[in-house]
Amino acid sequence: AAARRALERAGMAAEDVDLVILATSTPDDLFGSAPAVAAELGASGAMAFDLTAACSGFVFALATAAQYIRSGTASSALVIGADCLSRWVDWSDRGTCVLFGDGAGAVALRPADLERDALLGFELRSDGNGGKHLGLGGRCTPVPLGGGRQCGAGAFGPVAMNGKEVFRFATSRVPEVLDVLLRRHEIAVDDIDWLLLHQANRRIMESAAKRLKLPKEKIICNLDEYGNTSAASIPLALDEAIRDGRVKEGNLLACVGFGAGLSWGGMLLRL
Repeated sequence: AAARRALERAGMAAEDVDLVILATSTPDDLFGSAPAVAAELGASGAMAFDLTAACSGFVFALATAAQYIRSGTASSALVIGADCLSRWVDWSDRGTCVLFGDGAGAVALRPADLERDALLGFELRSDGNGGKHLGLGGRCTPVPLGGGRQCGAGAFGPVAMNGKEVFRFATSRVPEVLDVLLRRHEIAVDDIDWLLLHQANRRIMESAAKRLKLPKEKIICNLDEYGNTSAASIPLALDEAIRDGRVKEGNLLACVGFGAGLSWGGMLLRL
């Protein structure tokens, strides 16, 4: 539904889409759900693949799609952020299960002249040394085959998170990556109209805004409505802010996704 609405609002036909990137950590098919999504939309001939970067996924996927378009490899793209975390939470763990939600959001992309390019810049990073603080780990159950041989039956455990360490990571890396982008593109903090972060924790958003010296009023937040929807959170919040009139044409948005991996990525968008 999110993808169809994005195409409708962009005035694009599904059969004209060259590229579909599905940012998700919870696919219906571990081999990849993007081709099935593309076919359901009517874009069965498009290049389609899943991109897994957890809560950073939408930012990573949007940056990836933009490079396909800028290189001329694709003439149009559909980027979807979707996650169904209710499948993977431990419902007996009230410390984590109440934090997450299910959702999907999408954007449609087309080429633009340089002066009208919405993506002014991006920075994508990861640090696997902190991966133990947030994850959905795999496990293997031995299955006897006879003759002393065995193989493993794969499964996944529920989401596990060290909230204190994730908070420390996010409040450090979010303003850091935005500072890098602003300096690189010679943009002043005061020029930012809206701060749109992955919807994980209001305290993280307010801490990042404070470090950047941005007023809290510039934060886009719908966390209280949907919870943490992982790769879907940024496009969901963006869609709502556009539809309710807060975000207007010409506004500058500073966006950051951050999460498991650990991974994080920032981008500057001029809508």
